[in-house]
Amino acid sequence: MADLTEVDYIWKNGEIVPWAEATTHVLTHALHYGSGVFEGIRCYHNTDTDEAVVFRLEDHMKRLHNSAKIAHMELPYSVEELCQATVDIIKANKLKSCYIRPLAYYGYGQMGVDPTGAPVDVIIAVWPWDAYLGEEALENGVSVGISSWRQRSFNAIPPAVKSTASYMNSILAKLEAKEHGYAEAIMLNEVGHVCEGTGENLFIVRDGLLMTPPLGDGLLEGITRDTVLNIAVDMDIPALEETLNRSDLYVADEMFMTGSAAELTPIGSVDNRVIGKPGPITKALQERYFDVAYGKVPEYEEWITRIAE
Repeated sequence: MADLTEVDYIWKNGEIVPWAEATTHVLTHALHYGSGVFEGIRCYHNTDTDEAVVFRLEDHMKRLHNSAKIAHMELPYSVEELCQATVDIIKANKLKSCYIRPLAYYGYGQMGVDPTGAPVDVIIAVWPWDAYLGEEALENGVSVGISSWRQRSFNAIPPAVKSTASYMNSILAKLEAKEHGYAEAIMLNEVGHVCEGTGENLFIVRDGLLMTPPLGDGLLEGITRDTVLNIAVDMDIPALEETLNRSDLYVADEMFMTGSAAELTPIGSVDNRVIGKPGPITKALQERYFDVAYGKVPEYEEWITRIAE
């Protein structure tokens, strides 16, 4: 992770405004009550075609709309309008590679838990962002620890909602992991089954079988997770959604995390139990994932939004 790199413009409520002017009032509802939903999306520079390539843009904007719907928030822009706004703000900043952060939140005008009457503000920010956990992490893997903090319950904040409020849970787990010398945390759900990382889904490989916890165990319906499952099928790698226990992680042959920010990051150890260097299935999936995300595989063209100058 690195400091934020400023660019020239941010898209806010239908307009492209200078970065420094994309501000909000300190009494904004979302700032006090966490009443926001968001996405994280990657745009890659395909050097073969010299294009900016946004990966699964429409799917991310559909999930943003779904999060808002579950949260009783009516977005003032359609999926199509948000996709076009994303293209526009990338072009305005003359970027070929960037991270994309759409955010919808209850704005200024109401105070108290009930947001009724507060405007829904929407922004799309883009900025250069390298590997989330570092280039070395992509190459050699990271150490993770099982957090003492449990993932939120279905009956608290639905995991299908990618909300700003729910990430306090992740912040607590992340800080605890860092205090113990780990790069990331793995959270269990309320009944003790393996759930996900602080911002990533989790996969393990054992005896050649790729496994990931099912959505019913309380994890976010990750778009990168879905990508990997689809790629695995096409590569004839047997894959299964399976409830996992903590001990399953300790005896895994391979392990990795997935997410738009984390991409496909190998895991080298869990609670100081060594998994080892990235294994053959992890490396094969990682290589294929980047080829697909960079728009180099025609079979997955429907996932690609190309931005030419």
